[in-house]
Amino acid sequence: MSVILQERLGALPPAFGRLPGAAPLDMERWLMVDEAYGAQMAERERLLAERRNEVVALEAGREPVALEALEMVLAHIAGRDAWQVEGRRVRCPDGRRVEVDEEDPLGSLGRLITEDICLLEARDGAQVLVGAVLCFPSRWVLAEKMGRAMLRIHAPVEVYGEELNTRVERMMVALKPGRGLWRANGHFHSDPSLFYPRAEVAEKKWEPEARYFRSERQALIRMPQTGATLFSIHTTVVEATALSAAQRALVGG
Repeated sequence: MSVILQERLGALPPAFGRLPGAAPLDMERWLMVDEAYGAQMAERERLLAERRNEVVALEAGREPVALEALEMVLAHIAGRDAWQVEGRRVRCPDGRRVEVDEEDPLGSLGRLITEDICLLEARDGAQVLVGAVLCFPSRWVLAEKMGRAMLRIHAPVEVYGEELNTRVERMMVALKPGRGLWRANGHFHSDPSLFYPRAEVAEKKWEPEARYFRSERQALIRMPQTGATLFSIHTTVVEATALSAAQRALVGG
């Protein structure tokens, strides 16, 4: 399988390195199209065809949440020059033509945009993962996280304790439709694979001298009809040498 890389990392949010480190999202720039779009979409098509059970999941009865996410994305890309939307047919930036399937909203999302989409609902005072199309996991497995609250999802992350979870939950509850937040993370990797699942029990080593740097541009948006939270993840992988001096100082490498 070929290595899929971007040429540069791109901008990091002002609060990068602080947790949760979120900033207001420019909704016009929500979904990304960069030089890796075509290659990433080809990989998504492959994963959806060959490993769908590993990259798509939706709780029973949460179909309206997934459908609202699809409609929100379609409304956004309809206003972008990179896509051409005609009814339920979409011409994507790489020239592919996608027939939107309302019976498979998460699968359709996975074929339209490079962002992975996770859907969270408030349940018993906590945000719970109820659905996702996750083609590019970074050291986690979708099946292990489904139906679980944020604190439990982040259990393997040492810095994500109850205090931080309370701040994140409060931030998510305060989200208003039409306004979003974004943040970014980043880690050095020896393996540039976009599909990089790792079970919770697997040892996870951070590699500051590794050849590649992987970053996720994450956005949080409240969906107005269901009230669920749409969490999008755009993945960038670059050669570590592509980082600027300022970026390397910021990410600690």
